[in-house]
Amino acid sequence: MRNKRLQNQVTAGRFTLPAVTLICTLCWVSTSFLFPQLASIPTQGNQPFFWQSIQSFLLPGWAERIVSFLIYAIIGYFLIELNNQFGIIRMRASMQTAIYFLFVTVCPEMHLLYAGDIAALASLISIYFLFRSYQQSHAAGYLFYSFLFIGMGSIIFPQLTVFSVLWILEAYRFQSLTLRSFCGALLGWILPYWFLFGHAFFYNEMDLFYRPFIELSTFGEAFHLQTLQSWELAILGYLLVLFIVSAVHCIAAGFEDKIRTRAYLQFLIDLTIFLFLLIAIQPNYCNDLLPLLMISNSILIGHFFVLTNSKSSNVFFIISLVSLTLLFAFNIWTLL
Repeated sequence: MRNKRLQNQVTAGRFTLPAVTLICTLCWVSTSFLFPQLASIPTQGNQPFFWQSIQSFLLPGWAERIVSFLIYAIIGYFLIELNNQFGIIRMRASMQTAIYFLFVTVCPEMHLLYAGDIAALASLISIYFLFRSYQQSHAAGYLFYSFLFIGMGSIIFPQLTVFSVLWILEAYRFQSLTLRSFCGALLGWILPYWFLFGHAFFYNEMDLFYRPFIELSTFGEAFHLQTLQSWELAILGYLLVLFIVSAVHCIAAGFEDKIRTRAYLQFLIDLTIFLFLLIAIQPNYCNDLLPLLMISNSILIGHFFVLTNSKSSNVFFIISLVSLTLLFAFNIWTLL
């Protein structure tokens, strides 16, 4: 009976990820030809200074789409490796990657290159090392590398520094936070800025060193959700519903997972809540935070779809697919 349900046929199918990858690639290429004007649409809010400098060296809009596509592909690969390394989903699954690709594809404006794409990749690698530190008596090295990537990402997207507070709290919950590991984390975060300081001091351009801190301390109008575009509100609402369902399942069925896995899932739940709150408080950073929000959400909803087997979950799976299709149609319609 299990294999007769659409949900389980899709989640357990060998060809699910290749099929999703093909569909997403076709949609990606089609939207790039249908909406070439997307490359000239200004993004909300002021882009970080260093990101503007990087973009000035890039090729035109079509090249940004290719680079963005490659970054998302790398993120998808790391999502599979993250699950294989830590067994977040008890079955060897690639569903989380398929879900992530679908999330990104249904939002054509995310096909452009944002600072948040780089920040999401850096954060995912940082999460890997944070997970490795779980109950390690000598976790200083793992936290050093984890915060090193947070620091590197925060130079391009300064608001990523805020996540270091959550990382410290989660390291404490992982029983890996000691005075030595805290110092290792601090050194890891400082290292990229140490190199930035050396460059700025040598070339007498200290404004370069101050710039990320100035941008970090610059706040837009809080809870000004009117600045969000219709497609952003639509995808946020969709992700919120999926998150609530998957988070409730993780909490209710947590006894089926190992203690270590429950800790990882709780971290993802905390991270997702943190991201939703940060987007609500500073909606001008929505474009940059969406890639990371989709990462945490895709793992949680993948955990739900792969490990459930009931009529209600199958109905929810079908409704989710239909809603995703309608969301893609809505986003296309708003661009016409």
